[in-house]
Amino acid sequence: MWSRMRNIKLTIAYDGADFHGWQIQPGLATIQGAIADAAGKITQERIFVHGASRTDAGVHAFGQVAHFKTRSGLTADEFRRALNALLPPQIRIVVAEEVGPDFHSRWQSLSKTYRYRIFRGSVLTPFEHRRALHYPWPLDETSMKQAARMFEGTHDFTSFAASSGSEEDDKDREMTREIFRSEISSRECALAGDDSAGGADGASSFSGPASGILSGSVPSAGASSGETVRELRYEIHGKSFLRYMVRKIVGTLLDVGKGKIKPENIPAVFEARDPSRSGPTVPPDGLYLVSLEYPDPTASLAHERRHAAREIG
Repeated sequence: MWSRMRNIKLTIAYDGADFHGWQIQPGLATIQGAIADAAGKITQERIFVHGASRTDAGVHAFGQVAHFKTRSGLTADEFRRALNALLPPQIRIVVAEEVGPDFHSRWQSLSKTYRYRIFRGSVLTPFEHRRALHYPWPLDETSMKQAARMFEGTHDFTSFAASSGSEEDDKDREMTREIFRSEISSRECALAGDDSAGGADGASSFSGPASGILSGSVPSAGASSGETVRELRYEIHGKSFLRYMVRKIVGTLLDVGKGKIKPENIPAVFEARDPSRSGPTVPPDGLYLVSLEYPDPTASLAHERRHAAREIG
């Protein structure tokens, strides 16, 4: 006798450096494929994992959300432990929870937050290779911060997006996006070997790519002991994003920092609707999917109860 179908929501962290993105591709290692394979082994079912965001090759996450349906009797936390036992160490299920049958990780997402990391030290530590963009040369960070704010609001982002790969799809694609927050911040960290950087033995507190982002610490690097190194972080929070949109925006902000584009010229780049007018698409190495936001299910339930009470009254 078959048990009822259940819906399992996953919050996932991953280092995407060695993967060909989220989406399954025949013969290639992908995040979606790895999780689907592991879930299939656990349940002995054919599992399809729906992801909220189809991150590109080399992009990382510590707040990706996905879901899959199963008839397995395992609890959500048993799924978390079993999946982590089978998945490669670059992928971790942070949280697993059973949700209602109508939950969909992609279609019910209200907004997303991405972060891009730019390492400013003179030497990029090997622990940050493929996890941050290394740019040690001068930048006008004040102008970059000013320009970053100009991406907030509702705009046509044609100048800041790549082709979908299909002329037919591009023709009908909606290019307007709403951005709630767009900002650059910076932080300093001491060199490894400086006792202030870690514990009593001077070791860095960094223990992996996700932990550094969550804690705010990064492995430090530089030419000599005592050098203070800095990291720029660009964060953007919006309803949805076009292909390569965040990476094109970061490339444009770097051009602002280099003096190639003035902050006051950003509106003209929007109006041009021409990708050649914006900056280059930066590498995926420094890009992280931070989090996704969803409707509050308890608020929705309370609303339904109030509506039912009014109907009865």
